[in-house]
Amino acid sequence: MPRLSNKTCVITGAARGIGAAIAEAFLTEGARVIVTDLYDSDGAATAQRLGADWRPLDVRSEDDWTALSKAHPSFDVLVNNAGITGFEDGAMPHDPENASLEDWHAVHATNLDGTFLGCRTAIRAMRASKAGAIINIASRSGLVGIPGAAAYASSKAAIRNHTKTVALYCAQQGLNIRCNAIFPAAVLTPMWEPMLGNGPDRAARMEALVAETPLKRFGDPEEVAALAVMLASDEAAYMTGAELTIDGGLLAGSAASPG
Repeated sequence: MPRLSNKTCVITGAARGIGAAIAEAFLTEGARVIVTDLYDSDGAATAQRLGADWRPLDVRSEDDWTALSKAHPSFDVLVNNAGITGFEDGAMPHDPENASLEDWHAVHATNLDGTFLGCRTAIRAMRASKAGAIINIASRSGLVGIPGAAAYASSKAAIRNHTKTVALYCAQQGLNIRCNAIFPAAVLTPMWEPMLGNGPDRAARMEALVAETPLKRFGDPEEVAALAVMLASDEAAYMTGAELTIDGGLLAGSAASPG
């Protein structure tokens, strides 16, 4: 029996990278998957390729979340995966002294506001059945200080705390709605491409970026997806408010806070 049979799953930021890998893994396990992403993303193409449903969703927009809840008044699993680093348009100061308030707000709007709105929508959608699973994609950067990415690190740290708050709230309400978080470190997704490039030094750049990782490699999106499948399934029925780190051993004791 597929592990997610008869479950309807909503995944944000699923056009590519970790979100697309989770969508594919969920489909393989028998779920009905609703791929969501920004209107101008590759989300529709990804959904068509995978055989999933497609719905445009800007996670920063309360109106978009309201529209999703009207179209899907109940669902079983939500993966809050949509997120940005703040460096999508090129390098800019994101340290605590020089980051602009505009850039700070932009990162938090997607990463933190989007997660808050997603969790709120999911609780309401799952309340009737009194059961479900919310999976928040945080980051290793939310567990340590990142001097050059203050906004990103702050937003992911806040997701860590909100995950626990949602878990406790649902338990207090007598709802079997579990909320857990996954904390990936360097996972090879399109987010890394600006730093890696396509030149002859690409391999050397990759090696340098994971030099302090004990396992000496990037993680694969499919490895994160495997954790998401477990958390979404009934196998994790006694897990809530938990955090699963997938970082190649970084937080086991090596240098945890890169420059």
